[in-house]
Amino acid sequence: MNNLSLYLASVFIWGSTWIVITFQYGSVAPEVSVAYRFWLAALMLMAWSAVTKSRLRFTLKEHAWLALQGALLFGINYVCVYRAEQHIASGLTAVIFSIMVFLNILGARAFFATPMALKALLGATLGVTGVAIICWPGTGKSLGSGMVATGISLALCATVSASLGNLVSQRNQKHGLPVVQGNAFSMFYGATLVGLFCWALHKPFALDTSFRYLGSLAYLALFGSVLAFGSYLKLVGRIGAGRAGYTMVAIPMVALLISTFFEGLRWEWSLALGVALCIGGNVLVLAPTAVRKPGPEPA
Repeated sequence: MNNLSLYLASVFIWGSTWIVITFQYGSVAPEVSVAYRFWLAALMLMAWSAVTKSRLRFTLKEHAWLALQGALLFGINYVCVYRAEQHIASGLTAVIFSIMVFLNILGARAFFATPMALKALLGATLGVTGVAIICWPGTGKSLGSGMVATGISLALCATVSASLGNLVSQRNQKHGLPVVQGNAFSMFYGATLVGLFCWALHKPFALDTSFRYLGSLAYLALFGSVLAFGSYLKLVGRIGAGRAGYTMVAIPMVALLISTFFEGLRWEWSLALGVALCIGGNVLVLAPTAVRKPGPEPA
């Protein structure tokens, strides 16, 4: 897959998971659902790697880096997101999470000395502004909850954790760790960390056997975890976490379109303006002068 295909796969799959995640809430604790999702995804990836006879043996040092990637990207990140949305509207969470664009660019500069192209920074600014305009009307319902500060803090923790996880993934790929097998172990380590967290808090490992829950779990594990993360992290390895992270701005646009068709979302001038800014930001970031041509794929 070329860079554009990887980008579109990440955006459209993750854009659909926002509505699918809502099917997971109910009798199963959100943290337990996160653990189930990534244990299942890790099993899928390991089975695929075994069938294709891909490398599944790594050194202790490599496992340590994969565990760090899993803890940041598949563990802390998702627990904080799920908990944040218990206190603030999902729109506000999406706005905060889009700040990862800036964190990725700054992190890539700090850890990998990646140049910061002016067009990429301007495009990210336009995109984040667009997301803020789009999501602002949906934040009002949370303002009287009394727990806004807690929700914002958790969302910020999720954003920082996800950005650091992206940078660790970029580092791992630069050192020759394969994406598929690396994700298999990282997801397993992340899910196990979340599972230990649930055990420590005495959260029951219940299982909802309804089609709604099991179907959404399968979709989130296969498409939202295996395929989307594989595409995204491959993109991170090719063009860096800064530019790949801009998918976090485009994803809400897909979620908006899905909401329009399936939830009857009404378009107003502010929504149209926000989408226009997001599209403009995408054009700038993906312009040839803003994104360097990819080098050789990691081994």
